[in-house]
Amino acid sequence: MNDDKYLSVGALTKYLKYKFDTDEHLRNVFLKGEISNLKKHTTGHYYFSIKDENSKINAIMFSRNTKQLNFNPEDGMKVRIKGRISIYENTGSYQIYVEEMEEDGLGNLYILFEKLKKDLEKEGLFDPKNKKPIPKIPEKVGIVTAPTGAAIKDILSTIKRRFPICKTILFPALVQGENAKEDIANKIKLANNYDIDVLIIGRGGGSIEDLWPFNEECVARAIYESKIPIISAVGHEIDYTIADFVADLRAPTPTGAAEIAVPSMYDLEKLLGQYQIRASEAITKKINYSKLQLESITGSFVIKNPMVMFENKRQYLDSLIEKINRDIYYLLDNKKQYFKNIQKSYLFKNPKMIYENQKEKLKNDIIKLDLVNPLNILKRGYSLTYKEEKVITNIKNIKIGDTISIRLEKAKLEAKITSIKEEKHGKER
Repeated sequence: MNDDKYLSVGALTKYLKYKFDTDEHLRNVFLKGEISNLKKHTTGHYYFSIKDENSKINAIMFSRNTKQLNFNPEDGMKVRIKGRISIYENTGSYQIYVEEMEEDGLGNLYILFEKLKKDLEKEGLFDPKNKKPIPKIPEKVGIVTAPTGAAIKDILSTIKRRFPICKTILFPALVQGENAKEDIANKIKLANNYDIDVLIIGRGGGSIEDLWPFNEECVARAIYESKIPIISAVGHEIDYTIADFVADLRAPTPTGAAEIAVPSMYDLEKLLGQYQIRASEAITKKINYSKLQLESITGSFVIKNPMVMFENKRQYLDSLIEKINRDIYYLLDNKKQYFKNIQKSYLFKNPKMIYENQKEKLKNDIIKLDLVNPLNILKRGYSLTYKEEKVITNIKNIKIGDTISIRLEKAKLEAKITSIKEEKHGKER
């Protein structure tokens, strides 16, 4: 075999690169599309992709060109670029080397998207605690989308295939254009007047401007205020809208939304089969356990000899009666003896003696109290001296000019201190 006709991968790549670099049509290429996967290298180079509805191409813009930009590129921006197409030899992939780039007029939409997203998130419209659960087995599914197109066909065919007994209600709405946002919001509100278990809203893929109605605030608030759980299915898997963040659940595509909304009949049949097996096993186990309990009861000594239990209880009752009788007789005997002792006592036979003793005791108490009565000393010529209703016991308690009261046996005098003489030292003040 002649190896001369075989090329290495590197040789083929170099040849293709040469063809690309020498093709005049590829040296000046003008493209427009949406920036995605943007990476800004520390060297100042930008690595990203330019995509549209159908395709994408890798792109690189060196720092010498990025410095000339008068705006800050971000993911989602629509741009127009000029550059040359060539092959990167290490991977063999072709890419565009961007020399010039400008906004395509739709970059502002991305800015508006981020601003509204930030505001609504701060307000709590994206909070997981506000998300309503999606029912596992719905009876009715509502759909807010265009009445024609791939989206409604995919949703209906998927529901019919997976869960044909489920009913669907279409709320036809504009999903593109100037009046689409109000129409979508109104149809969501209308759906809430119906007996629906879950609501799918969305459309097929498209550009950012095509999907923009699902980024409008009125649509976001209609989703948030809906009492029906909502599944959002807007565009393709890579597309995200405000509706996706507010909805109770996001599906990557309309078909995916239908798969989430309804269960598979095959899965349900399988699940019911498992439940049947588990129920049968549980019932069998319960029956066997009850049989063992019944056998244990019927085989017990008490069931076979019921009079034994009665006799035991009867014997126990007799012992209680005997004990009660003994206790009653014992208490009666004690009380009888107590009353006999009282009847024999001296006080019981001589009750007048108790009265005389108490009378004599009272008389003695009166004499004792009379002896300690401080007023009795007044009969012997003594007096009591008061200042402000308090007996004066110390000369330090009075001073010249004080008014005092002098209590005699049968009179009370008022006097004013003009001098004080201390007997101990014979000193007057």
